[in-house]
Amino acid sequence: MAGLGDPPGGTPEDGSPGGGEDEYRSTVFDESFVRAARLEEFSARQRLTDHAPAVRRRTALRRAGLSRQAVILFVLIAVAVGTALYMGVRHPYQSPAAQRPAEPARMTVVPLAPQGRVPGAADAERLYAHSPAADFRAAAKGVPLPDHRRTAHFSGDQVLSALTTAKHYIVRSALDPDVLGGREVRPVRVLLDPDQLGQFDESFERPAPDGRHTATGWLVRFDPARAELADAEIRVRGSLRFTERDASTLEVTADHTMVYPLRPTGDDRAETSLFTVRRELRFRFDREDLRLHRTQLVASRVQAGPLSCADRSADRLRPLLAGRTAGTGAPAGTDPYTEDTPTALCGTLAERAQPKV
Repeated sequence: MAGLGDPPGGTPEDGSPGGGEDEYRSTVFDESFVRAARLEEFSARQRLTDHAPAVRRRTALRRAGLSRQAVILFVLIAVAVGTALYMGVRHPYQSPAAQRPAEPARMTVVPLAPQGRVPGAADAERLYAHSPAADFRAAAKGVPLPDHRRTAHFSGDQVLSALTTAKHYIVRSALDPDVLGGREVRPVRVLLDPDQLGQFDESFERPAPDGRHTATGWLVRFDPARAELADAEIRVRGSLRFTERDASTLEVTADHTMVYPLRPTGDDRAETSLFTVRRELRFRFDREDLRLHRTQLVASRVQAGPLSCADRSADRLRPLLAGRTAGTGAPAGTDPYTEDTPTALCGTLAERAQPKV
């Protein structure tokens, strides 16, 4: 039986403490040797199968000292950071003001009836020279952009985008020959916020002087059976102003007067007369509209003449041309007892607004 100081198996046969292991005493295993050693261990299946590789190799991550829990934590952090960046780019938590739908546009079209005969001349230049439009600029040159600057919540580039889109709307809706002739509406439609497209389409499918579905509130167009442009030069003067409505909305107000030289359709020898349209438009832009270069038309107020108060002006403008008078016609009656009956409006075109020829 081994004593307290003897090895469990008793004293080696040669009496030395290390027994037969003395031959390995000269070998020194330093720390670097141990760390570099390849560890192998038998699995239960490998111990039962003689010709299977009797080792289980450590993976590169395990050899590098990374545990499975550390790898999982790293992956979760990477996914969380990626999701946060993606959601931040998409702005999913916009304020209610930024997500509110576009309001329906409100529209008013007021015909202006002449007090006498409509003046005419052989060419438009003579009429322009003797009218208040003598100093107006031609077409889009009469719609200059104002000086722009950043606001509290919008950059200078965003303000410029709003002003430029408003100008495009004015030019396309009041100066495009195809729009004026009633042949196209798409150049105007593509500039509108999608929330307003239903109202826009209904205004041309079923126009009505109800302040909501007036086609001539969206754009200027003449009855092609009555009048056409006598000259390509349309005179324009007006202004654009911008303001920040709130932290998520810009507004642009446009006030322009357009003067069109017209003559009877298909009659090249007829005298030319001038037709004047005063348009006050209010546009609204949220950040998505600014990014996509589109707008919301909030309000449109139009005064146009010479027109007859008896003619309908909701779908097309039917100008009184050179030598014509307004007659004694009155606008359509208004029934104050019926909610669906719109208020009929009509004004008188001042004498000083007509050319002196």
